[in-house]
Amino acid sequence: MAAKSVLFLLLCSLVLNGVLLLRKAPEKTGTLVIGVVDGDTLVLEGKVKVRLRYADAPELKFCGGIEAKNELEKLVVGKKVVIQEQIPDQFGRGMAMVYEGSTLVNQKMLESGWVRYHHDTTKDKEMLKSIADKAKKDGLGLFGKCQSKVNPENPKCIIKGNMDDATDEKRYYVLGCAQYAFTIVELDVGEQWFCSEKEAKAAGYTKAETCK
Repeated sequence: MAAKSVLFLLLCSLVLNGVLLLRKAPEKTGTLVIGVVDGDTLVLEGKVKVRLRYADAPELKFCGGIEAKNELEKLVVGKKVVIQEQIPDQFGRGMAMVYEGSTLVNQKMLESGWVRYHHDTTKDKEMLKSIADKAKKDGLGLFGKCQSKVNPENPKCIIKGNMDDATDEKRYYVLGCAQYAFTIVELDVGEQWFCSEKEAKAAGYTKAETCK
């Protein structure tokens, strides 16, 4: 009988110690996010800026820029994040995988569709590329609001202003141009719709060589 009492007291002691240990558990590690610059850049405590790897958000002045910033604010502002796999970008700024608890913020932004996929090389590359491709296919975020083959705002203004990714050369396409039907106007990177060729030329665009 005495042995059973000792065993009971021992079990109670272990449970009590476990509760005390839980109460004394250290706070979750991480750094407080005090703000965001845009949809892919956080401002940490101490005013340190960190960009999200794999994510490229529109500039605030372009279509989707404000929405991307708002989305990132909801995910991180006022919360502590853990910075992993940080590397410098071509301008020497820090780029990282950012976790809020168990949530990978980079992944959440790609899922939302408010950022474009930016090529990178980590163990998560294929997973994040797949997520970004799905958001684009489903027309989420900027892929639905800011990119189209027809002008949703003004059907009368149908001249497509397009910028070359490699050279930044500005070209415009009118009906009759070989590539017109396939050309997507991406407002999130600053491309434009025009109502006249004169307007397109004034904005620095030249007529595409494939046009008749």
